[in-house]
Amino acid sequence: MVNFRLLRHLWLFQAVAEERHFGRAAQRLGMSQPPLTEQIQALEQALGTTLFVRDRRGVRLTAAGAAILPAVGKFVEQAGRLELAVREAVAGRIGTLTIGAINAALVEDIPPLVAALRTAHPDLTVAIREIDSVEAVPALEAGDIDLAFARLEGVLGPTIESRPVAQDRLAVVLPKEHRLTAMAEVPLALLAQEDFAMFARRSSPVYFDRVLAACRAGGFSPRILHEVRSVTSQIAFVGCGQGIALVPSRAERLAPPSVVFRRLEEQVEIVATALVWSTAHHNPLIDAVLDLIERDSDGESVASDGGAFFGSLTSASGESPG
Repeated sequence: MVNFRLLRHLWLFQAVAEERHFGRAAQRLGMSQPPLTEQIQALEQALGTTLFVRDRRGVRLTAAGAAILPAVGKFVEQAGRLELAVREAVAGRIGTLTIGAINAALVEDIPPLVAALRTAHPDLTVAIREIDSVEAVPALEAGDIDLAFARLEGVLGPTIESRPVAQDRLAVVLPKEHRLTAMAEVPLALLAQEDFAMFARRSSPVYFDRVLAACRAGGFSPRILHEVRSVTSQIAFVGCGQGIALVPSRAERLAPPSVVFRRLEEQVEIVATALVWSTAHHNPLIDAVLDLIERDSDGESVASDGGAFFGSLTSASGESPG
């Protein structure tokens, strides 16, 4: 039997741990502070340990509290997914598809896909989570997500399948007044003395290593001034005068007026986005997505606006397919 009291206590614990303050946590939860304090104390008694230490600034986690927080967060998330599944079943909906997506995919790939899914399967619930590429495979293996849109390629594991969604080539992003903007195509070797805003390796090892290999092929190792989590952040840092960046060409449509995109003289091809899924935790709704993509690649319109939902993706040449 589900212990709903314990579940609520863990949910309250998570809120206090995140806010580091009982008053702010109570406000966030829509309750007064005294009952929140009482229920946290009841949880501490049940667990036989102290979870928080109070001081003038608020509260901080004890070693025990810090140790259980990751597991509590995952447990609360899974409970939330269970609650959603029950609600959807009662409402007669066909199911929930949870998609993890990197920042660029949230802008480029996910909106047309969700529109197509809603047209083809109006009773489907689509839940979106932002992830880093490095988080995709572990999340799929754990069953936390059903599909991932990430910068991944090659062999990813015995139960992990993938297919490229968008092939692209690297471009260089320069501040608007940079001397190299006068060139139509920039040789990599001319970037050797520049500072770089680089995509962090911990977020996407495959993508980072591909960019690093391209630079080394150009005769240098990039001097990294900033490491960031997304391509949009790379572009923003360039716009703030914080170096230059190597990014997928299709990101040009996200560029502010303060930066300029230029092709590289060398054609460095990359997987801008791949669709990744697990065969061990197979959700039948994944087949619906793969079917839509297959139909789209065959030229059959499936999107609600009458256009192919991946029709705007950039090809390997760096140009939008016509």
